[in-house]
Amino acid sequence: MKSRVSLFIGVILVFIAGVNFGLSAKTDSKDIENDLKLIGLYTEVFKIVKDYYVEPVDSKKLIYGSLRGMLHSLDPYSTFFTPDEFKDFTTETHGEFGGLGIEITMENHKLIIVAPIEDTPAWRAGLKPGDIIIEINGEPTDKMTLMQAVKKMRGKPGTKITLTIWRKGVEKPFKVTITRAVIKIKSVKVKELEDGKIGYIRLTQFQENSAEEFEKAIEKFKNKDGIIIDLRNNPGGLLSTAVEIADMLLDKGKMIVYTKGRDPRANEEYYSTSSPILPDDFPIVIIVNKGSASASEILTGALRDNNRALAVGDQTFGKASVQTLIPLPDGAGLKITTAHYYTPSGKLIMNKGITPDIVVHMTEEEEMERIKAEREAKIKGEEKVKIEDPQLDTAINAVKILNFARKGTK
Repeated sequence: MKSRVSLFIGVILVFIAGVNFGLSAKTDSKDIENDLKLIGLYTEVFKIVKDYYVEPVDSKKLIYGSLRGMLHSLDPYSTFFTPDEFKDFTTETHGEFGGLGIEITMENHKLIIVAPIEDTPAWRAGLKPGDIIIEINGEPTDKMTLMQAVKKMRGKPGTKITLTIWRKGVEKPFKVTITRAVIKIKSVKVKELEDGKIGYIRLTQFQENSAEEFEKAIEKFKNKDGIIIDLRNNPGGLLSTAVEIADMLLDKGKMIVYTKGRDPRANEEYYSTSSPILPDDFPIVIIVNKGSASASEILTGALRDNNRALAVGDQTFGKASVQTLIPLPDGAGLKITTAHYYTPSGKLIMNKGITPDIVVHMTEEEEMERIKAEREAKIKGEEKVKIEDPQLDTAINAVKILNFARKGTK
């Protein structure tokens, strides 16, 4: 998810005579004493490397490398950027750039695919959630940072890139060659199920215009027996979009999500601010799986905890943290985790995910077959082909039961 980004201007990290930190008032005297000892250890190692390493070493390279390692040791989402990297990260890209269409994360030096985005080169190539990218054009990824990997995978549209993939259940790694393309994603896709009685809304990502498109779909389906919101393999996107969509479906004043961190400025609460588009008893069922992450989990948690939707499928990914961007004096910068997201009932999503109300587990093989069948049908233009999908079948049955109960109470 593109997490909420705050810029704390004026945060200064100064290196004077071998590192001199401004220590926080939050730190007690004993901690300060221990920190100073460790900083002394750092400067001692820095001096040893400068004086005795077999070849001369640039001081900036040493400092940047140590800062990169420091941030990487915290979690997969905290990062140190060199000035060029920070500029690339914070400046909007003008013109077209080529990409693959995948959401990735770095865990324990492993570059993991969270989810391929539908209708992108990665999706058409058959990449799937949980795949580990072990090489990019023959270069091992275990020494790369997340940003370095992203930069290597981007490039001119029409150019090719070869990824070496390790996949659970496959005997040995295999190579996939993909042609980069301009990534233009239609994030909201709709169709009718069960002879037009049930509305189906597939959200592939939470983009700026997704809430507007979602509202159009809701208006279109408001006279149906119910709707299914498919968030499978949706890696997330904008928090604001997830909040807007939840706002359309919840009663005014209901909590959607809240954040909690050590700094009080990181603590925020989000509530619905308007009346819902649909009646309170209108059946809503969400489908999720292990590729549902971040904003997908926030929307699922908001609707479930407020008893507004039933969730079907597999355990979600478990990525819900707030990263704050902090610029540094020389143009470098930090992206550091400052808070976690919690569902309205107080459940921590990070590293835990969300267990659906109705668990319908699909094996790796079943999930791969489903994605492959969907992909082939899409490529051939065969939209009405019946695809084996027990999670969707369960969601359809759940809508029918909810609608029956709804009519029985009237």
